[in-house]
Amino acid sequence: MSAVPRERVRALNDRPVQAEGRFVLYWMTAFRRTRSNFALQHALERARELEKPLVVLEPLRVGYEHACDRFHRFVLDGMADNAAACARAGVTYYPYVEPKRGAGRGLLAALARDAALVVGDDWPCFFLPRMLAAAGKRLAVRLEAVDACGVLPLSAAAKAFPTAYAFRRFLQKTLRPHLEASPTPEPLQGGRLPRVAALSKTILARWPAATQALLAGEPGTLASLPIAHAVAPTGERGGAQAGARALKRFVAGRLARYAERNEPASEVTSALSPYLHFGHIGPHEVLKAVLAAEDWSPALLSDRADGHRAGWWGVSPAAEGFLDQLVTWRELGFVANRYGPPPTSLEALPAWSQRTLEEHASDPREHVYNLKTFERAATHDPLWNAAQRQLVREGRLHNYMRMLWGKKILEWSASPAEALGTLLTLNDRYALDGRDPNSTNGILWVLGRFDRPWGPERQVFGSVRYMSSANTARKLDVGPYLERYGAGPATSRAGRRIPQARRRGGGVRTRPPRSAPDADV
Repeated sequence: MSAVPRERVRALNDRPVQAEGRFVLYWMTAFRRTRSNFALQHALERARELEKPLVVLEPLRVGYEHACDRFHRFVLDGMADNAAACARAGVTYYPYVEPKRGAGRGLLAALARDAALVVGDDWPCFFLPRMLAAAGKRLAVRLEAVDACGVLPLSAAAKAFPTAYAFRRFLQKTLRPHLEASPTPEPLQGGRLPRVAALSKTILARWPAATQALLAGEPGTLASLPIAHAVAPTGERGGAQAGARALKRFVAGRLARYAERNEPASEVTSALSPYLHFGHIGPHEVLKAVLAAEDWSPALLSDRADGHRAGWWGVSPAAEGFLDQLVTWRELGFVANRYGPPPTSLEALPAWSQRTLEEHASDPREHVYNLKTFERAATHDPLWNAAQRQLVREGRLHNYMRMLWGKKILEWSASPAEALGTLLTLNDRYALDGRDPNSTNGILWVLGRFDRPWGPERQVFGSVRYMSSANTARKLDVGPYLERYGAGPATSRAGRRIPQARRRGGGVRTRPPRSAPDADV
């Protein structure tokens, strides 16, 4: 097993390693997999170095924003896969699911008191950075965070980039040596470790491990948890095994047609974004599978660093398009989250975009909808409504339709700030890949981030890129998409109707992309 690159590991406190500790603790919060996982690999390296057992703690809170059956079930599927993998390897796996808000408070610190050191996941989004920083201050033992976010280590960038072109040019100069530093595919197979005799009975009594019934998804097991039950599971299974099947399906049957992904009727997208978001599959594993299908070798990489998309990887145009999404656009979002302004504010937009949106903020809008009306897919536009229904029912949006969906929310909101709030709420409430840097990246692109000014200036948009349903219908075959998603109110898969908007402020008010993230990964 090769060592994890040093630039991927950072200490979050100056506490010493406790030589008398009973085990090394891996706190699995973002990279929820046992394959191709630098964080797990580092924890195993440290355990072997210290001749200690490894304990894997995978917790699931109920108090995170938009917690619901849909997201819980997807994560629990992954926990079941991880439990089986750790059992085969003889590694102690401790899955903990909070039964009520705040019940898990103190668990990490309690386990850490018996640990030689703690290894955590370094993921720059949602509440995880705050949680990591707080743990670093609170724990009396060394905490090391490991970056397994992308092919490029986050520390190698050291700053945010204004456009995909600028970041792509940087990648073309710096990525080559990092391609050689891939995680071990099966780190648990690197030799047996000592076993922990038993975890503390006091800890297990206060924080019982998740039941097999809950991990297995037996009917009714989610019902007692204080999460949103109206946002039901989609039927798409989570976990490393399902992610591996999705990757195999994409490479074998869809990759060659990836250039057709803008067509709503074409099922050629990778469908990997939920698995990447929840850490059930890693970017290195995806990259390796695609390059293997292309019979690729490092000698095919271009020596140029001009920022252009085509030709650098030395693969087919379809594969080149996918790799630009996987590496350039996806990791652009991660780098922006680590080094840029918070992605939940208009301050994350470039100066030109903030300026033009502010100049046009008071423009008359033919239609203005509030959050509830958007959520119910009750606008005047059948194509937009179809996209919203897909999001609510399936937890995903077709790549091209996601961009149109976002542009119309900007056009039909009372202000750019309200539009951003609606975009983030709907995406994070329903999308299986919501709350992710790559997903947020696509939302902010709608408002001008990573883009350039476009002319002529328009009402509401100013010089932000404009899209319309009419042009989309002319360019693409939307008939099958409308047929599939165009009837009835938006409902969850469980059949629960999305709440009706209140009459007051809830209806319609009348007043006197070539290079873009498609969120496929």
